[in-house]
Amino acid sequence: MQHDAKYAGKGSEGRKMRTVNQVWLGLIGILLIYTIYVGSAIWNYAQRTVNIPSDAAIVLGAAVWEGEPSPVFQGRIDHALWLYDRQYVDKLIFTGGRSSGDDLAESEVARQYAIEHGVPESDILVETASTITEQNLHYANEIGGTAGLSSYLIVSDPLHMKRAMMMAEDMGLEANPSPASRSAYQSLRSKVPFLIREVFYYIGYQLVAPFR
Repeated sequence: MQHDAKYAGKGSEGRKMRTVNQVWLGLIGILLIYTIYVGSAIWNYAQRTVNIPSDAAIVLGAAVWEGEPSPVFQGRIDHALWLYDRQYVDKLIFTGGRSSGDDLAESEVARQYAIEHGVPESDILVETASTITEQNLHYANEIGGTAGLSSYLIVSDPLHMKRAMMMAEDMGLEANPSPASRSAYQSLRSKVPFLIREVFYYIGYQLVAPFR
């Protein structure tokens, strides 16, 4: 009898282990499916452009190299200039703080670039405190509200737009997406790492947003 009970116990433990493994496999499967879904949503949203007349374009910050916009940042700035020249927006809001080793904030470099390309300084607003996308939008919203602005076109790289627009919506911004048409990310080789990073940040933001 003891011998039979011993094997029965082992069989019970084995069933429990299989159940635990099945649960873990199920959770991993759900996470994988959701990750693929998010990646597809980000990829598809990148094609969305809603260029309607708005008060200002909010240009999300990116790196500067030796006092000049990096190719990524220049692509965003050039797109904002295109919107301004075609009167889709009346003002430009440049965002981005100063990294260690830089003399100027990202937004200040963008302002200089825009002025050199014919935009009056009076039509440019900058914030110099942000370091991440959420802060870009938060501070841009603050200075835009102070200036009496209420509607925006958000400018960034196409694969960045889904997350940026989700954040803008959470902040209550009246905003539409206007991805940079000359993004530095053109090849599949450059887009895939960007997409993977965006999936990670997008899911991370969704997880922490309810607790903010």
